[in-house]
Amino acid sequence: MRHAVVTGVSKGLGESIAKLLMESGINVVGVSRSSQDKLADIALENNVDYKHYACDLGDLEETEQTFSQISEEIFSREPETVYLINNAAVLEPVDKSMNTESADVAHHMQVNTIAPMILTNLFLKNAVEKDIRFIGTTISSGAAERPMYGWSAYCTSKAGINMFTQTAALEQEELNTQNKVIAFSPGIMDTEMQERIRASDEDAFRDVEQFRAYKENNKLKSTDAIGGILIDILTDETSVENGKIYHASDYF
Repeated sequence: MRHAVVTGVSKGLGESIAKLLMESGINVVGVSRSSQDKLADIALENNVDYKHYACDLGDLEETEQTFSQISEEIFSREPETVYLINNAAVLEPVDKSMNTESADVAHHMQVNTIAPMILTNLFLKNAVEKDIRFIGTTISSGAAERPMYGWSAYCTSKAGINMFTQTAALEQEELNTQNKVIAFSPGIMDTEMQERIRASDEDAFRDVEQFRAYKENNKLKSTDAIGGILIDILTDETSVENGKIYHASDYF
């Protein structure tokens, strides 16, 4: 029996990941501010469990309370493997760093970096205490590896996730646990986030024309295609490389 928790399941890559996990016979808990009824139907079709929790990952207290409940429920079942896929993220604020508002930056870092760290830490602790195999994944980005004009918050939050991934994995290796922590960079996909990127003002985001060209030239991958790569990586559990930053582009 395997269980997975996926954040940001209401649309885009998160929805695809949740769907593909259930089609692989894995029980799923989905977390997002709004529910996705289609996922419950997919669970029935594949004879697996699906449960949705509404949670605003921008709210630290709500996040801790919700995931403490989720973690207790899942680990009490003593599953063979628990997966956590930290997919939810925000793009805004998009502007020159000197123009960003403090509250917007704080919210961005809470959703993109702090929440995935807290959730991974919580699940790692339970996995070690109960001796249950855990594989944690956070969706990263190519923006973690190079600066982009207007994306100071996004580049920073994703770079932080990459370093957290490598550090947490190092600790688990040295503790000789069976747990693994990885990150996954999906590349450019046809999502609502891409729509928002293309709508950016060029003065705020200098690379906007490049992203518009991705759409015009059919360079955007489907979320199902990208999600399928991640599922293949995760479910080949013995081959997962602890601390690795996987890139979807390596699989095309």
